[in-house]
Amino acid sequence: MAASIFEQKTEEELWIEFKKTHSPALRDAFIRQYMPLVKYVAGKVSVGMPGSVEFDDLVGFGQFGLLDAINKFDPEKNVKFKTYAVTRIRGAIFDELRSIDWVPRSVRQKSREIEDAISRLESKLGRTASDAEIAGSMGISEEDYNQTVLKVSGTSILSLNDIWYSGDDSDHVSIGDCIESPSSLNPDVIVEREEVRRVIIEAINDLPEKEKMVLVLYYYEDLTFKEIGQVLNVSESRISQLHTKANLRLRAKLTNIRKGIL
Repeated sequence: MAASIFEQKTEEELWIEFKKTHSPALRDAFIRQYMPLVKYVAGKVSVGMPGSVEFDDLVGFGQFGLLDAINKFDPEKNVKFKTYAVTRIRGAIFDELRSIDWVPRSVRQKSREIEDAISRLESKLGRTASDAEIAGSMGISEEDYNQTVLKVSGTSILSLNDIWYSGDDSDHVSIGDCIESPSSLNPDVIVEREEVRRVIIEAINDLPEKEKMVLVLYYYEDLTFKEIGQVLNVSESRISQLHTKANLRLRAKLTNIRKGIL
């Protein structure tokens, strides 16, 4: 049925019709059309996850994000639905993972220790800290620091989907999202959101070049760790390590920035 609907009209026409009618039949057609996208995002998220996290569960979590994307998508904005939906699907998966607290306590503690060390050090230095400096502040060797980062790889992936609240709980900005400013928001809230967006972009730009490149290729170019490794000519495990370092460093930067803003 979905195929026949999409053959009869352009997708743009179907979105405009759905926006007007909220037709259950059209909603179902969009769900069937974009289910492969849910499986694709779930597959990306599953990379590096512990065995206790089932792929089918990730797909189930992602379906909620797809439905949310379909209901909230605005065809009048110059954004492709696929681009919009990927963010919502990924966010729904991470929201559910966070709610079930899947990260082992010991790993969470190690992640927090690194993040706190980076936050303290960069606040003191006023610049991006090197791996050697971070390791030194933690009282461990740089090799031990890199090994610790590898241990928390696969959990720090949540970082870019953490929420930066601006205003009440119903108004928030996701670091990994394309931030919108709906016309229904009052000017003060729009200005605040734009300021949050600005500091997030600055924090990303301040990252070491390789870490920044990994984030861009992973979150915005939608490449897998293996594909990024091929682009940068390094191993997949090295990309995972750079990704984890970037996320921990970015979280620490944003923590310091928030202390100055909020």
